[in-house]
Amino acid sequence: MLILLLIGFPMMIPLIAGTTFGIYLLFNADFSKMEFIIQQMMGGIRPAALIAVPMFILSADIMTRGKSAEKLIDLVMAFVGHIKGGLAVSTAGACTMFGAVSGSTQATVVAIGSPLRPRLKKGGYKDSFILALIVNSSDIAFLIPPSIGMIIYGIVAKTSIPELFVAGIGPGLLILFLFSIYSIIYAYKNNIPTEPKSSWKQRSVALYKALWPLGFPAIIVGGIFGGIFSPTEAAAVSVAYAIFLEGIIFKTMNFKDLYATAKSTGLVTGVVFILVAAGASFAWVLSFAQVPQEVLNAIGIRSMGSYEVLFIISIAFFIGCMFVDPIVVILVLVPIFAPVVDAVGLDPVLVGTIITLQVAIGSATPPFGCDIFTAIAVFKRPYLEVIKGTPPFIIILLSVSVALIFIPEIALFLRDIAFRDVTFLESVQSLFGLTQNQ
Repeated sequence: MLILLLIGFPMMIPLIAGTTFGIYLLFNADFSKMEFIIQQMMGGIRPAALIAVPMFILSADIMTRGKSAEKLIDLVMAFVGHIKGGLAVSTAGACTMFGAVSGSTQATVVAIGSPLRPRLKKGGYKDSFILALIVNSSDIAFLIPPSIGMIIYGIVAKTSIPELFVAGIGPGLLILFLFSIYSIIYAYKNNIPTEPKSSWKQRSVALYKALWPLGFPAIIVGGIFGGIFSPTEAAAVSVAYAIFLEGIIFKTMNFKDLYATAKSTGLVTGVVFILVAAGASFAWVLSFAQVPQEVLNAIGIRSMGSYEVLFIISIAFFIGCMFVDPIVVILVLVPIFAPVVDAVGLDPVLVGTIITLQVAIGSATPPFGCDIFTAIAVFKRPYLEVIKGTPPFIIILLSVSVALIFIPEIALFLRDIAFRDVTFLESVQSLFGLTQNQ
């Protein structure tokens, strides 16, 4: 598999080749057993919740071609653009808001990065900082619902996708806050000029224009949170809403554009589902050969406590996503760690949130983070320039990951209120370690 990757084959080929060779060895060259590959691949893409993936991809693609991203950018700029580092803070905020609309890191890089990079350069920011800010801020889209990564994890780990969605909000907002602090410090250090302050009338206009795009998170999160519809149904509603918004309200898309967008989504979905199918079959071969048990026994993970297990999981997913597509890493590694997570008694929603964060970090981390190559393609900049400014952002993201391990309430705070009949006061006490009297 490694040789095929280094030669340059797309990830689906090494996965299928590794699965084929594994079955060949496990069943003593009995070629009649090769049918297991097809069975496992079909089983991997059978879960109904996967229907949400192409729908969210289509919804994001429609909005990327339309005006939704532009409206969200103007809204954030109107409120924070005038502070020191406000343009960079606005970029991080716009990535977060678009993430709540699209659920895709790569769509966020394209939709937010394309219009804001020229404005950031004009505002006095170095291109290395700009590229790193866009690439890493787009990772928040992996945490803020709807998250395609969380959907895949929920299916593989058999964990509640609505709970995962709600649990991702806290860490996502924390990352936005820390990125904003770093952007302000950078602006002061490099004496970046401030933008003109918007009047309240201009802010009102920006808010009014952004009301339609803001309907996406309200519909998706509110609908799931309120039990009105499932994540899959929310994905269908998001597509209908995107078509309504860009086709009727903003009038940026006609039937020809919609056909081209659907065709593009079909190509992307084909790649995603082949990866999911190949990953499922490969994970089955690993499980059948008892590779997970051997690996976990070798590192002694079964005798570790919950903190140590979470650190091992974080390191494994972080390193894996530095080299391989995030979806493949989730498909291969989640079944390996699932028995340990159950044995230690860890909350699968917390584990899923940490894994999603690590996947997001790895997606923007050299050498092969997928968002890096998206930025290279979109902005036509060399590899070294794209990754030059990433270390401070990676440190911030890793710090949040460590904080999640030691303070799980960052993720579980809202989840408990929404799904566990825990009051707001009890969640605050749990978050800060307070007693009832305190």
